[in-house]
Amino acid sequence: MNLSDKDFLIVGRAGMDFYPDPPGTRTEDAESFVSCLGGSSANIGVALVKQGCKAALVTRVSDDAIGRFAINQLDRYGVDRTCVKPVGGEARNSLAVVETRMEDHQSVIYRNGAADFEMTVADVEAARYSGRSALITTGTVFAADPSRTAAFRAFDLARDAEIPLIFDIDYRPYSWTSPQIASDVLSRAGDLCDVIIGNDVEFGFMAGDYEKGLEKARTLAEQGKLIVYKMGEKGAITFHDGDEIRTGIYRTDALKPTGAGDSFMGGFIAGLANGHDVKSAVLRGSASAAMVVARVGCAPAMPTTLELEAFLANHPGPTE
Repeated sequence: MNLSDKDFLIVGRAGMDFYPDPPGTRTEDAESFVSCLGGSSANIGVALVKQGCKAALVTRVSDDAIGRFAINQLDRYGVDRTCVKPVGGEARNSLAVVETRMEDHQSVIYRNGAADFEMTVADVEAARYSGRSALITTGTVFAADPSRTAAFRAFDLARDAEIPLIFDIDYRPYSWTSPQIASDVLSRAGDLCDVIIGNDVEFGFMAGDYEKGLEKARTLAEQGKLIVYKMGEKGAITFHDGDEIRTGIYRTDALKPTGAGDSFMGGFIAGLANGHDVKSAVLRGSASAAMVVARVGCAPAMPTTLELEAFLANHPGPTE
């Protein structure tokens, strides 16, 4: 898998995040909020751009001020939003109210009538696939139609263009009508992908038994896929070319528990694209995640390459 062109197409959502200000404030006690770009796919795009890659997003946003906010933020970060289209009616952009605190942390997600679920087959067919390094998706894009059908169509187009498929399982129960549908659809998506990233719970969910997550990851790896099996504080196991690579995490003074997954994906894929071997790329993803949870926000917290290099040079290193 050669990602050296560093040009990625991402299918998924862009939204708005609200953070009670100053950091540490509970949402119900807040008198002011800080706004920033949100949505897992948009965050991954920002992470890639900040680490020297190109990223283009395919999604729908609401045809209102919040949708335009998301578009303006994509422009600010340099994520190509040519294929980000507005949708009218009652569709609304997703909104996350997220506290910058670890103790009794609260995240409130508004996803009713989500605009990104209105993405159509025509939307993904309008994107360019030829010459891209890879197509990246997260699990949420499959949670409802027409987005689900459109995302699988994007997989077909990526296959036709002979570019790899990279998938973050990213299972969020509130987006799905039932766990069984989610398990079936996410498993179908995973079977089609070349790279799969998820945590132990998500792989267990795909397996239909939380005790069988590691077994599921190994089974997928035996099909020739690159698998990153994340285990929280215990680090990760990466399955690649018959090897099982165990890596630790970078300890940090976390301000919040959110944003780590998107940052890991961006740092890991950017690491591969920038010529690092698989183990080094996983560690760069882990370091990126550690940096983001120690900062306010998600998209604005994504580290640049220089910031990441400085962190790696000054940190005592990952846990064993």
